[in-house]
Amino acid sequence: MTADGKKPPSIQATFEDALAKLPQGYVDGHFGNRPWGVTVKRSEDGKRTWLYGEELSGTDIVSFNLYRLAGPGSILKPCEMSSAKVIEFVLGFEPGTVKAASRP
Repeated sequence: MTADGKKPPSIQATFEDALAKLPQGYVDGHFGNRPWGVTVKRSEDGKRTWLYGEELSGTDIVSFNLYRLAGPGSILKPCEMSSAKVIEFVLGFEPGTVKAASRP
């Protein structure tokens, strides 16, 4: 419970809220004090969100699909990495203030 007596949002809800705030397309930003480039694509029907991020000064990547179910909830499908890594990245990624040009 929080100080106002409300139940805090779940990690999944916090993750989905942070993901929804990321801009569509390509954006530069920072995660863990390192520069990253991130591309977010959302399906027209809103049922799938895809994210691919790569560390611009290194070799690390983050990639996943999030599928919204017909009922309440969603399914997170990381691409060859843990869900914890994906969630930590989305919660900690700070997009730059100026959106970069779209990449092909």
